[in-house]
Amino acid sequence: MALSIPTITLNDGRAMPLLGLGTYKSTEKEAEKAIVTAAKYGYRLIDTASSYKNEDSIGRGIRASGIPRENFFITTKVWNTAQRVGDIEGAFNRSLDRLRLDYVDLYLIHWPVPGCYPETWRALEKIRESGRAKSIGVSNFEELHLTALFEFSGVIPAVNQIECHPLWNRKPLIAFCRSHGIAVQAYAPLARGLYLNREIMQQLAEKYVRTEAQIGLRYLVQQGISVIPKSTQPDRIFANADVFDFELSEADMALIDTMDEQLRSASIPDDLL
Repeated sequence: MALSIPTITLNDGRAMPLLGLGTYKSTEKEAEKAIVTAAKYGYRLIDTASSYKNEDSIGRGIRASGIPRENFFITTKVWNTAQRVGDIEGAFNRSLDRLRLDYVDLYLIHWPVPGCYPETWRALEKIRESGRAKSIGVSNFEELHLTALFEFSGVIPAVNQIECHPLWNRKPLIAFCRSHGIAVQAYAPLARGLYLNREIMQQLAEKYVRTEAQIGLRYLVQQGISVIPKSTQPDRIFANADVFDFELSEADMALIDTMDEQLRSASIPDDLL
């Protein structure tokens, strides 16, 4: 059964699915199989990165799915090392080669490496101009990093991909992004499972006859935040996308807001600490 997944419109006019498949820490075999399963269930957004070491299998999964490439929205990212040595073009070409694609739909700066990311952004602008990345954006950028980019470039990122979930709802950063027309995409939207046993989530899961994970994902997509939950299990891949046929009340959305404790579930790269 293929689910219908809505899209949001980016500031460059392109449509991006409101939900997709994350592939962080998916092995090559797992990633390929997960993409075929996800595509069958209606997923079209697939998120990877050069640092995940699975772009080859992402490409194989796309081809094995039987879905035309143009129906997919493929995201990958440039890693910190390439930024430090100034090899953005080379890193991008290697990602395309591994994916065996002519273009990606979204290319992101994975982390704002100090002293590097403005020049990295300039390189991304050229890649977008070439048509090999349809949209460009950033990941893990805070307000100060975005402000620096605005002073450096007239091209506003289409997306800022950040950790975001009920235990760290990122309200101020999201408001800042939206005030500048930047779409927010949440990675680790399930917080590595850390909120699934919280009383509020359990109560809402019972009330809406949904899982705690579905409540957490619904909380985000209902705000127009794109989510990329990672799973390799078919039942969970389906359940994660089955969040568009119910709505949380304003009171329940506000209740989930109270769970915020600025909890970071994902790690910061060692070279940025």
